[in-house]
Amino acid sequence: MQSILENYRDSIFETFFGNVHHCIVIVDHQGNISYMNDSYCDFLEVDKEKVIGQHVTAVIENTRMHLVVESGKEEMADLQQIRGDFMVAHRIPLKSNGEIVGALGMVLFRDTDEWKVMNTHIKDLLLELETYRNQMQQQNGATYSLHDIISSSPEILELKSKIKKVAHGDVSVLIRGESGTGKELFAHSIHHLSERSTKPFIKVNCAAIPEHLLEAELFGYQEGAFTGAKKGGKQGKFQLAHGGTLFLDEIGDMPMHAQVKILRALQEGEVEAIGAVRPQQVDVRIIAATNQPLEKLIEEQRFREDLFYRINVVQVQVPPLRERPDDIRVLSKYLLQKVSDRIGKRIDEFDQEVYDLFQRYNWPGNVRELENVIESAVHLTNNDVIQLDDLPEHIQPESAIIQEQSSLKELVENTERQAIERMLKKAEGDKALAAKWLGIGKSSFYEKVKKYKL
Repeated sequence: MQSILENYRDSIFETFFGNVHHCIVIVDHQGNISYMNDSYCDFLEVDKEKVIGQHVTAVIENTRMHLVVESGKEEMADLQQIRGDFMVAHRIPLKSNGEIVGALGMVLFRDTDEWKVMNTHIKDLLLELETYRNQMQQQNGATYSLHDIISSSPEILELKSKIKKVAHGDVSVLIRGESGTGKELFAHSIHHLSERSTKPFIKVNCAAIPEHLLEAELFGYQEGAFTGAKKGGKQGKFQLAHGGTLFLDEIGDMPMHAQVKILRALQEGEVEAIGAVRPQQVDVRIIAATNQPLEKLIEEQRFREDLFYRINVVQVQVPPLRERPDDIRVLSKYLLQKVSDRIGKRIDEFDQEVYDLFQRYNWPGNVRELENVIESAVHLTNNDVIQLDDLPEHIQPESAIIQEQSSLKELVENTERQAIERMLKKAEGDKALAAKWLGIGKSSFYEKVKKYKL
């Protein structure tokens, strides 16, 4: 028997994998395809010779083969959507001398009436689930869940796992990360997975509310409390979030006098509306987010240390896009489909040179900037494949060339000026809209416009 395996190993291998109805793929330790059987190639309508050596994410949608190689953990009977149909996938790590050398994937697929009935049933259940999910969103205000966070990087997958662990508790969570990394998506996800998921999710953008109005927005006011107060008064964000979650976005921009009152609300569980005679009890969970170094703000006496420790019970750090290059391709594909569907323009793919540029670019605006770049390219292109020439000017290869005499400060300022100028043009001069697209506060945006004389 040993001599048969030695002499006919390749033939036996091809006979076993090549003639089965199931779809088989094998990847190496880097996630590149080493083998794909005829059934899989026929189903995906790809050339068997051309797929060898390509990264599995470039050939199979929603694949997790490269992640199994990284984790070394098998995934059995996982539901995977490919070309509109749901398949049952097995993924098994391959080891040699105790080391992971690749992974084998098997998709259970046969073009039978039974499978079609089962697939239709799955789609019907998912549509029903989506209906219930939309109803929940309308009731509590939380739009996103962990499923909306598209990623294939180990860093984000580990972060999702951490979110699942802390969500069910009532502890305060501080989400930290650069602008555009998706901090708000994680805040929504925590609420969705918590015991408060059926209660309100209320967001406060601390950077967008004028300082003199922030107290009224947070704690509300009574009728006649001040000139211009609405008849009947107004509930504040704390009162509206009672029983649910209050998301304090860009909390580093909150003025000191408001920080004092928020600290009291967290310590005592009560708030006092402007003009009120007595305080009101509130029960809220706090999720805060910031892209600023709060420790430095504390040293500069611009942020209260006691409030910092109140909101920083559990800290979540969202890594920037440049630190998770594995996500760039999968995010680009997802965002291309999302933007194309919204605009009503059919764009199938990116040219490989575009992918290469995306990998080299630093993405100071992170995922938000990536989406804006793709949306701009979809509008500008006349083809069904995005080319380099379709990309906005600030990301073009020649704009990234570093001049020998340019300092880091000059390069950063030049990139910032180009981004602001492009957004103003896109927003047709609407500064508030341009600031929103860039993910910065209006006051900060106006200062930069003045600085660069735009």
